[in-house]
Amino acid sequence: MNKQSGIHYLREHREAGSSEPVPVEVTRIRDTVVAGLGDLLQGAFDAVDDSLFELANNARSNNEQNRYFEAMREIRIKRKGVERHFQNTVAQFFANPPHTVQLHEDTLGRQANADNLALVGNDDLEEQVALNAMITKAKAHFQGPLIQLQTRFSHVYDGASEESPVNPMAPEHLCSAFTEAIQALEIQIRERLILLKQFDRYVVSNLGMLLDEANRILVQAGVIPNFRYHGKTGPQHSSATESQESSESSAAHESQSSGDQGSNAVFEQIHQLLARQRANAGIPSRQYSSDIRVIGGNELVSLLAALPLNTQPDAQLNLSEGDPLTIDLLSVVQQILAQAQTNDGKKPALKEMDEDLINLVSMLFEFILDDYNLSAPVQVLISRLQIPILKVVIKDKSFFSKTAHPARKLLNALARAGIGWSNSDEKARDKLYEKIHSIVQRILSEFDGDITLFETLNEEFEEFLARENRKSSLVEQRTRESERGRIKSQKAQEMVDRVIKERIARYRLPEPVHNILINGWSRFMFLAYLRDDVEHRWQESVKVVDDLIWCLHPHQEDTERDQWVRVVPGLLKSLRAGLEEVSYNATKLDDTMSLLKHELAEAFRASSSMEVAEEPPAQEEPKDEAKSQAEPEDAVIAEFMAQVDSLEIGHWVEFRLVNGASFRCKLSAIIEEADCFVFVNRMGLKVIEKTRTDLAHEMRRGRMTRLEQGALIDRALDAVVGSLRSKTA
Repeated sequence: MNKQSGIHYLREHREAGSSEPVPVEVTRIRDTVVAGLGDLLQGAFDAVDDSLFELANNARSNNEQNRYFEAMREIRIKRKGVERHFQNTVAQFFANPPHTVQLHEDTLGRQANADNLALVGNDDLEEQVALNAMITKAKAHFQGPLIQLQTRFSHVYDGASEESPVNPMAPEHLCSAFTEAIQALEIQIRERLILLKQFDRYVVSNLGMLLDEANRILVQAGVIPNFRYHGKTGPQHSSATESQESSESSAAHESQSSGDQGSNAVFEQIHQLLARQRANAGIPSRQYSSDIRVIGGNELVSLLAALPLNTQPDAQLNLSEGDPLTIDLLSVVQQILAQAQTNDGKKPALKEMDEDLINLVSMLFEFILDDYNLSAPVQVLISRLQIPILKVVIKDKSFFSKTAHPARKLLNALARAGIGWSNSDEKARDKLYEKIHSIVQRILSEFDGDITLFETLNEEFEEFLARENRKSSLVEQRTRESERGRIKSQKAQEMVDRVIKERIARYRLPEPVHNILINGWSRFMFLAYLRDDVEHRWQESVKVVDDLIWCLHPHQEDTERDQWVRVVPGLLKSLRAGLEEVSYNATKLDDTMSLLKHELAEAFRASSSMEVAEEPPAQEEPKDEAKSQAEPEDAVIAEFMAQVDSLEIGHWVEFRLVNGASFRCKLSAIIEEADCFVFVNRMGLKVIEKTRTDLAHEMRRGRMTRLEQGALIDRALDAVVGSLRSKTA
């Protein structure tokens, strides 16, 4: 176990900062909670590292990229210290629990006090708002378990009461411990918000399993075992709570050692939800007759060894052909049990908990096979792994709780790597497809129950991806730079054309002057615009045009003629230098400048005004009818505009064409000055560019969909738990 995040660390530091003894009922909870929080926090830091690397990879400038890399380095260096500080603080909450605000329903939606927030800086305000939202969401989501746990802890600790309750596991205390721990990190507010977001996602959002485990331990110790909580759902909720306590009591006899409880907490939570669902449906607890032998544990693992890993041996040559594979796992397992022989002649049967475990794996794969975000080839390949994954979770339930579990990491990596695949991709010559295909084949042919196979395959796959990503990143960077250059050149040309056309449209200029401006000086202006952020010569190039046209006017006043004499030498010098720089008609440059001098001299001697060109006809204003049609159109796409604005560099989307074909691509660059969104394929090559309005229209027509890039198993578990909660509410 990692010393920084496990029970060994706790045992060495449990006395730090306090001499008060921890109540005996709480010792087991403390060890389990701190170990569980340590594992969850590691997942959060891994996600932060991935997020910062992705942001750095897609940064728009070197300064921005360096900022993210510096933040990654700072967090990596101080990560262990932050984990140690957080765990030590949480451990001290159990030794000296702070008093907790009563968790009544009217406090769940409480917002930060406006007067207090007005006194803090913008960065502190952003952080405080994020914390308040995190705490409020956790209190609302885990309201029932929190109130039960608070009541039981207040019963255990001396000095606590109903009026002054305590709860070491209250969300506000855990969030406070984390924000205190990350004070040592010298990072900016954006990186701090990323830290808080991942802490919310990986730690706070998974508190339910630890809260339920703590309640179960206290119930097992006889601390208010018949607690009744009447929440918003009234009697129905009370009934659900009773069934939950019933399942808690039964789970107490089936649980393994305390070292395993933290890692199995997610499954324990889902098992309780399934038990509650059965209770709501009026299904009684299972009773076994005397001729039934209940099996589980290693015996069940041994029986499942007879399950064939690949149910379609004919498909081994190309596992991604056809539709995703659907298997009724419970029926398959029951068939194996029906064929099994026992020494005592009794008929083997599954424990209710193991049956729930098999159903959970089925529900996870139901989500995976319905997940639109998965590319079709990867979806088919992953569907072949249902039986191997079932064998994994029967042997090791920590698959559901540990984000770093080898099998879970491999599944997430396969889904993430294949997100850019389209149905039309040529798989036969695709190295990534071949690699994923070979990984699935090796699992189906080599997995014998040893989970280290998944660890080995995941390491190989990560190394392969690192090599491929380096290649695609270089191509994408060149594509991005090329597009930025093309867009900037296009904008520069448009600006030069507009400036010159506006000025020469007003007067009939002499042919030599017109030729110099259109075919020569415009090229110098183009370069000046492109280099303006370094050389700042754009305005000077425009002034040369204005001065030239002014000097071609006849001037009668002495002051104007004196100014003309001062301006012309510098004007001619600037024109010659600029034309030489762009290699304008180098062989005839002297003749061109001589003609220009002649035209200027003629203008100086002339007594009449320069001839004014005919005014171009004014364009008619668009009719009110056209405006009235545009306004409803803008209102229709307004909500889709907001969705477009939420797109960030690195997000994957899918476009669907009119002919029914589709392709997936990644947002590589947003060129704001040209209102241009550039998308590339997974090889880094440009596939399409769209304006902001174009993307909004594509979304409105259902031709563009943003793809969810979260970890596959995390999303599947969230969906399963959410579905079960809604059914048992």
